Amino acid sequence: MSSTFGRHLRVTVFGQSHGEAVGAVLDGFPAGMTVDREALMRMMRRRAPGQSALTTSRSEKDEPEFLSGILNGVTTGQPISLIIRNENQHSSDYGDGVDLLRPGHADYTGHVRFFGHEDWRGGGSFSGRLTAPVVAAGALCRQWLESEGVTVHAHISRLGPLTDDDIAQADAETLAGLESMRLPTLRAGLEEQMEREILDAAKAGDSVGGAVTCRVDGLPAGLGAPFFDSAESVLSQLLFSVPGIKAVGFGDGFAFAEKRGSEMNDAFRLREGKIVTATNHSGGINGGITNGMPLLFTCAVRPTPSIAMEQRTVSLRRMEETGISVRGRHDPCILPRVCPVIEAVTAIGLAEMWKERESCLRGS
Repeated sequence: MSSTFGRHLRVTVFGQSHGEAVGAVLDGFPAGMTVDREALMRMMRRRAPGQSALTTSRSEKDEPEFLSGILNGVTTGQPISLIIRNENQHSSDYGDGVDLLRPGHADYTGHVRFFGHEDWRGGGSFSGRLTAPVVAAGALCRQWLESEGVTVHAHISRLGPLTDDDIAQADAETLAGLESMRLPTLRAGLEEQMEREILDAAKAGDSVGGAVTCRVDGLPAGLGAPFFDSAESVLSQLLFSVPGIKAVGFGDGFAFAEKRGSEMNDAFRLREGKIVTATNHSGGINGGITNGMPLLFTCAVRPTPSIAMEQRTVSLRRMEETGISVRGRHDPCILPRVCPVIEAVTAIGLAEMWKERESCLRGS
């Protein structure tokens, strides 16, 4: 088992949902970057619980404590270690061990994988709580990418039956405005409709899923490598580590399955001496390598499995079928909080590929 990602930029996460703290170590981060603490905290607040009736009522400050790697607000080039205290745990909501297996959760698989020694409280290491330090690490990577002219933005492209406009057509001002929205959407009036959809599901003791689409602008051509280190492979590994992500499609994704090559090939053009493509069906990647066009991908996000509605399950202790109604504090929809997580892991993956290409230029 490994809780570490990357070779050139290594990120390790640790902690459990109801332990004393969660945290991360970021090794290989460049020296000399002035950290914008307020920008980092804006990203943390977008992910934080307890923001509204649309999210879990668990309240956490989510303020990272940097223990090393940053001096006087500037990165030193040494490993950046951070912790985020868990201040609002309700471990009693989860009993005294694994018994009733929550449908859609990792109670059963985690119990089998770790021979019954797993931390079961609030999902332990499987919990979305672990995305807090990931967002902190990703926020630093995002700031470094921005210093290189790269921007990363995500929006809710679908929530239940509701769909948003195409982020590929959005201008820079609209993209920047997404970060201040409770439900980041492009089309006017859609945010209110989505709020009603979430509240209706919560009232019924249920939950709702959807999709998040991410757009990255300013990437150079040349990041990624064929086969196992393709840009899609690197990013997909990170995206599928985010709890609740069940599918990832780059560019037009599954639409490729129903089209012809003549419809989906992106023809090359010259604009002001620069090679570009006339369309972007492939989402900015050819052969596993970025081609300089905007990177586009969509993630399918499952409905939160923790629901009050009664479901059928199995009691591990009695080895019999029974009913379960999940107690505790849970999001009726994780989409409002997952956008900054998607942006964070995307920034981590892009920083890893950027440093890998730099190492090739150095011949190391």
